[in-house]
Amino acid sequence: MRHWLDSPASETQITHGQRLWLYIFSGVVMILLVAPTLIVIPMSFSASQYLEFPPENWSTRWYEHYLNSPEWMSATFTSLKAAALTSLIATPLGVMAAYGLHTSSFRFSQMIFVLLITPMMVPLILIAIGAFYVYVKLQLLYTLTGLVLAHTVLALPLVLIVTGSALQSYDMNQELAARSLGAPRWKAFLTVTLPQIRFAVITSALLAFLTSFDEVIVAMFISGGDNATLTRSMFNALRDQIDPTIASISTVMIAITSALMVVSQVMGGGKR
Repeated sequence: MRHWLDSPASETQITHGQRLWLYIFSGVVMILLVAPTLIVIPMSFSASQYLEFPPENWSTRWYEHYLNSPEWMSATFTSLKAAALTSLIATPLGVMAAYGLHTSSFRFSQMIFVLLITPMMVPLILIAIGAFYVYVKLQLLYTLTGLVLAHTVLALPLVLIVTGSALQSYDMNQELAARSLGAPRWKAFLTVTLPQIRFAVITSALLAFLTSFDEVIVAMFISGGDNATLTRSMFNALRDQIDPTIASISTVMIAITSALMVVSQVMGGGKR
């Protein structure tokens, strides 16, 4: 049997053996990136009053404290609601923008694209300060509506880029064929184009959700009171007192993120 190291790794006939150094380097980088995250998980099951690794005694007391805390639960539900609404708003807006820019012959479409992805290029602290002053004028400060609007602005560029990349590799002649047979443009898009870029759309929705769910800088400025996000509450808790409840919440957030990634792969069919 031919050894896997001698089998071709690509169409250029580069073998896996020749790429062995790249696999090792990638593995080391992945370990360095993932290890700090995985260390949080056993720390969350510590029975100690303080963070310790490895735990001397194991317990679920900090999960019970988290689940039985009205403050933590309120912050969790706020973050989940904001993330879900951000995904529901940013995904269709981003897909429509990507589709419009891809099919447009407008000479300034590239400038519009750059304008739409500007939130990715501007430091978050500046966006947070600007949103704070605008929301004071509009009376949107510390409201769920204001939080969702701000997070939608942050998530929209990701949806635009991911969906736009998928459309670049899509053959628009298929949609044109459907339209030539009498299908309205919207129907041709929904029945021909959208199913073929569904993985990109699902991935975009996931990224939009995670952008809102994990965001902390903007939330520090514009969320609070009954609409304080989980990340804001965690930051305040770390500032005042460090206890293993933070580790248990972090573990829950890791579980939610991992579950969403698995769902996106299953719903997307595992292919681009």
